[in-house]
Amino acid sequence: MWLLMAVLSAVFAGVTSILAKCGIKKTDSDVATALRTVVVLAFSWLMVALTGSYTPLGQLQTRSLVFLVLSGLATGASWICYFKALSIGNVNQVVPVDKSSTVLTVLLAIIVFHETANLTVKLIGTALLAVGIFLMVERKQTQEKTASRGWLLYAVGSAVFAALTSILAKLGVRDVASNLATAIRTGVVLVMAWLIVLIKGKGTLVRSLDAKELAFIALSGLATGASWLCYYYAVQHGVLSVVVPIDKLSVVFTVAFSYFVFHEKLSKKALVGLGLMVAGTLLMAVFA
Repeated sequence: MWLLMAVLSAVFAGVTSILAKCGIKKTDSDVATALRTVVVLAFSWLMVALTGSYTPLGQLQTRSLVFLVLSGLATGASWICYFKALSIGNVNQVVPVDKSSTVLTVLLAIIVFHETANLTVKLIGTALLAVGIFLMVERKQTQEKTASRGWLLYAVGSAVFAALTSILAKLGVRDVASNLATAIRTGVVLVMAWLIVLIKGKGTLVRSLDAKELAFIALSGLATGASWLCYYYAVQHGVLSVVVPIDKLSVVFTVAFSYFVFHEKLSKKALVGLGLMVAGTLLMAVFA
């Protein structure tokens, strides 16, 4: 069941990137992140209510709450970097770098959770992922070099914080229902996202939102909520060093969707990189 949830997480995450890109053509990325989080939070608490997985926060272990809050803060930082990168670069540029969080997460999972079963397979798979990511990172044309450096910096930041998110979440969901854990984390992200909007003085931008882009932002929030619910169920019940690579297969769906929606084509080198990423992921999913 957790393998199926990991795959569904990848599908919904792939859809999220495309919907989000459609929603930030004119909308500020910080505002878009804050608005998406409102949708994700509502969706998360709806799932808590439907599944009856609510537990009063006072009854949860302090340790679990601390790690869930830290995971939420890391998620918020990752989102802010990710959607800023999307607003600057192409989807096919940003997503592979963001997915490099897989490499760091697998290595941290081996160290922190001692997931050393089939260690050789995991390390080979991780190496394939790293090489594939390197091949998929392509530079823009000369006139856009400055912007190119900008998106890369934010995409790397997104990857680092995403890796921390997975490790902290695994520590925080040991004794908490995955749906409730997702809702708690999302609440932390919501506070963080709106604080950044207010601190940067972007609150007035909410009034002038394009209705079409707002719809895409809302849909991306729903896709994110669905992806998170599947992902944290898989994290709680499965092997983290296997779940994370499967979840990152969302890059395949993202590349396919971006081709049809934005007409963003991959070079031969990038296609080879994508193939290596898929091979590394499948190697770990099947044999690790």
